[in-house]
Amino acid sequence: MAEILARHLRRGGIPLIAALIAVYLAATALYPLARLFLLALGPSETGVPLGLLRETFTSGGFRRALANTLWSSGLSVVISVLLGVALALATGALRLPGRMLASFLALSPVLIPSQIMALGWIELLGPGSALLAPLGLAPAPGQPNPLYSGLGVAWLLGIEHMPLVFIAVRAGLQAIPEDLIEAARIAGAGPGRILARVILPLTLPAVAAGAMLSLAGALGNFGVPALLGIPGRFPVLTTLIYQRLNGFGPAMIGKVAAIAAVLVALTLAALMLRQILQRRWSVPLPAGQGFAGFVPGRFGMVLAVPVWAALIGLAVAPLLALLATALVPALGMRLGPETVTLANFTSVLENPAVRRAFVNSVALSALAAAASAVVAILLGWIGGVGGSRIGRGLAALADAGFVVPGTVLALAMILVYLPPLPGLNLSLYGSFALLVLAYLGRFLPLVLRPVEAEIARADPSLDEAARIGGAGVVRRIGRIAAPALAPTAWAGGLLIFMTALNELTVSVLLWSAGHETIGVQIFSMQYEGNSTAAAAISVLSLLLVGGLVAILDRLGRHLPQGTLPWRAA
Repeated sequence: MAEILARHLRRGGIPLIAALIAVYLAATALYPLARLFLLALGPSETGVPLGLLRETFTSGGFRRALANTLWSSGLSVVISVLLGVALALATGALRLPGRMLASFLALSPVLIPSQIMALGWIELLGPGSALLAPLGLAPAPGQPNPLYSGLGVAWLLGIEHMPLVFIAVRAGLQAIPEDLIEAARIAGAGPGRILARVILPLTLPAVAAGAMLSLAGALGNFGVPALLGIPGRFPVLTTLIYQRLNGFGPAMIGKVAAIAAVLVALTLAALMLRQILQRRWSVPLPAGQGFAGFVPGRFGMVLAVPVWAALIGLAVAPLLALLATALVPALGMRLGPETVTLANFTSVLENPAVRRAFVNSVALSALAAAASAVVAILLGWIGGVGGSRIGRGLAALADAGFVVPGTVLALAMILVYLPPLPGLNLSLYGSFALLVLAYLGRFLPLVLRPVEAEIARADPSLDEAARIGGAGVVRRIGRIAAPALAPTAWAGGLLIFMTALNELTVSVLLWSAGHETIGVQIFSMQYEGNSTAAAAISVLSLLLVGGLVAILDRLGRHLPQGTLPWRAA
């Protein structure tokens, strides 16, 4: 077998590499998703065509969850746009003091998992809030947390996906030529008129693109609706999938697949609308130095105060509340010198399930990061440098596992890998291997897209010289492409590691005893009412992510512009 592979590689190797990657993509996402959609579109148990979809649409529980999903996601987009545009203009159109740190805080919801962010807001606004109770601003003891409602779900979804609008608008601002702004100044327009007549119209396509991305993210979000919507009796499609599969088991997979198909259709509609709006509203701009922002002059500090107040309230206060909850002996106690304790941290670190969760999450994240980096280099090379149309097609299909909601991908994995594998008589359901496969299918685009961008910028002459000199595909990839792409692939791998470390939407349906993950442990402990332990695990996880962010930031100085979102902003 090894000799056959070596012979094919010496003859060119690109078709063989493409075939191996096609098998990889099929096993990790494409085949399970195809099976899931075919099942959803299939007949009912009585043989009625499209019976599963018809039964789903006639279900009162589904209609309620669908209405809640559309309402909360739509309202969250309004919140994301208002916050994202305001913060992008404040940090991009104005040269305010400390705007680099402000940009990082505005992007922090990207780095904080949804369940941890939701937990922080629950502790911030709850009756026992360690930050608001001393100020007399917390709800009275016994009153429900105001976040356990549809408005609470929409608010946190809006905050979580606000960075998508922020990033898009900041990129739109940087694309506006400085000469255009200078021409408006010469014509006598002041900053306010330039903002209203020049800047905002030119950034409208970016606002629309960010809004549709935030809508797609909100439709498929699980962590926020699970922690807020389930106790608040506000079901959405993602939590309905979880509750039905968790309550009735794999026997419900056909009916749940129909719900998943509707969810994917909504997500794809949002992404298609994004493409349509971008094509219709985009305005070609002349090349030139990008807009660097207005100098606010003596009013700079006055304008900076509300910006920093908003950032502290949105990004810092919930994390402080989370830390305060982790440092008190019991929920509801006020934080003070006499109540501060590390007992919660000691307790969770002594818990075998928590220790397993950290080991499992680190192992899963590392495997997903390493494998995805290797596949990204191979796939990016055969499609870019190798000029393979099949490679470019496979690269486009690699987005499938990332575009669909995580609960849908997990459901597809159960459908395919629950029955014994042909020839092996072995089921992967409930195993560590199934989690690995799901993570591989989920996170590949996070490293593939930066690698493709780096290949597009690279000079092809070195590879061409090696090809003329008789070097084969393996040697050209190993000696030329891999060393040049290694920093970008490593940075993308670290982004995958950070994202996968606290992953919940896939893991919540695939984990089993002994294969717990950090995200599942946080969700389970909060769901069981052990908020102090959940807060302690969240703080430990955020410290680990913070260390990785610091490493990435130092590496980012040597990476292409735009590889890291906070440096791109």
